[in-house]
Amino acid sequence: MPERGIKMDGNTIFPMHRQQALPLHFNHINRIMNFDELNLNTPLLNALSDLGYTTTTPIQQKAFSVIMSGKDVCGIAQTGTGKTFAYLLPSLRLMKFSKKRDVQMLILVPTRELVVQVVEEVKKLTTYMTLQVDGVYGGTNINTQKIRVENGLDILVATPGRLLDLALDGSLNMKGVKKLVIDEMDEMLNLGFRTQIKNIMDLLPEKRQNLLFSATITEEVEQLIKTYFNDPVKIEAAPTGTPLENIDQTAFEVPNFYTKVNLLELLLNSNASMNKVLIFAGTKQLADQLFEQLEPAFPEKVGVIHSNKAQNYRFNAVNQFKDGSYRFLIATDIVARGIDVAEVSHVINFDTPAIPETYIHRIGRTGRADQKGISITFITPRESKQQAAIEELMQYKIPIVPLPIGLVISDVLTEEEKPKIYMKTDHVKILKKEYNEKDFHKKSAKKLKTNVKVSRKDQMKKKYGKPIKRKAKK
Repeated sequence: MPERGIKMDGNTIFPMHRQQALPLHFNHINRIMNFDELNLNTPLLNALSDLGYTTTTPIQQKAFSVIMSGKDVCGIAQTGTGKTFAYLLPSLRLMKFSKKRDVQMLILVPTRELVVQVVEEVKKLTTYMTLQVDGVYGGTNINTQKIRVENGLDILVATPGRLLDLALDGSLNMKGVKKLVIDEMDEMLNLGFRTQIKNIMDLLPEKRQNLLFSATITEEVEQLIKTYFNDPVKIEAAPTGTPLENIDQTAFEVPNFYTKVNLLELLLNSNASMNKVLIFAGTKQLADQLFEQLEPAFPEKVGVIHSNKAQNYRFNAVNQFKDGSYRFLIATDIVARGIDVAEVSHVINFDTPAIPETYIHRIGRTGRADQKGISITFITPRESKQQAAIEELMQYKIPIVPLPIGLVISDVLTEEEKPKIYMKTDHVKILKKEYNEKDFHKKSAKKLKTNVKVSRKDQMKKKYGKPIKRKAKK
């Protein structure tokens, strides 16, 4: 029987025990508010005005008053709905200037790209405030990061691994942290940061506010919330798996990799509106392979990023995609979490993701805010199971459109696509021969060797017929 809730101001509140992860639900809003209607101070309002932002998104509006109240929060919102500002605005509103410059607010994110993105967002909002913010992540010189952290910060954005290195080294004092924000917790767990996150939680002061924002909440995430959060309020801008209404989703059924490449080239050449296209590949190897196929046809118009690429290369590729130098950018799912690019015209799922929630993350990169977006997915017969899982999660059937006229269907298969032939191997059992004692000549007693320890006294007696004693030295 479903649990009954109490209606208060248009919100449904579900009372639950401490052991249960998400005790309160705030899912309904009556109208979209302007930022000047929130309890924001003048520096923040001036910063928002400079950025051209006037109205809140649903997740920003729902989260503001709850975070301002000091309660722990679990916010669920699809990518592109403004969840970064949802936790930054009330948190910055509550922050007070401190001469000590100890870290008051700690923001954990899964990738270095996301560190850079969040630091930039904080700097935009604190233009008229006296706050120091910086970001730390792996893959760069830790000594320079130690110096910056030791000089004092108000807000620190970090990946879990590098943060723990600085904390255990003694360079970072986390006793002053009053607010912990965990952004994209599900992705951090997918990357294997579970142990680091638990160790970080143990190092933080018990008296703090915990904020978690993500597009999906898995069972593992809920378990961590139960352990470390204190009666959190659950805020949903859209239920997990709900397809974004402003994204037009379609799919093509194609037989293999090289037909996908031909289809992609045909679409890019025939559609001028594809001016800023984010292409998702499932693996680093697939991303490189696709780049090798597209680069000759679109020289200096396509880039590729994944975790094997150098940090500067990745930043440069994203910047060239943002400024329009690259018309297309090929990316893996992990790295794409840190890409915040406005006006992405199309998202192309070159392969169908194995995890249904990943599809939601991908298509959320287009159609951000009030803009319309387009998502196209290429599906092979092997990927039909992933397609079914995605449609079950969304409760939505992705429309299949016919292949365009002029598409060349390739019969060339990659090594992964070639059918595997398994040869049956008959293992011959070698029987041990039973030998007869008559087949061997017995060794003579003289040749038989036994491990018998003989003392020197016995050796001398056998040699001379009597024991020989050593004479005392004169």
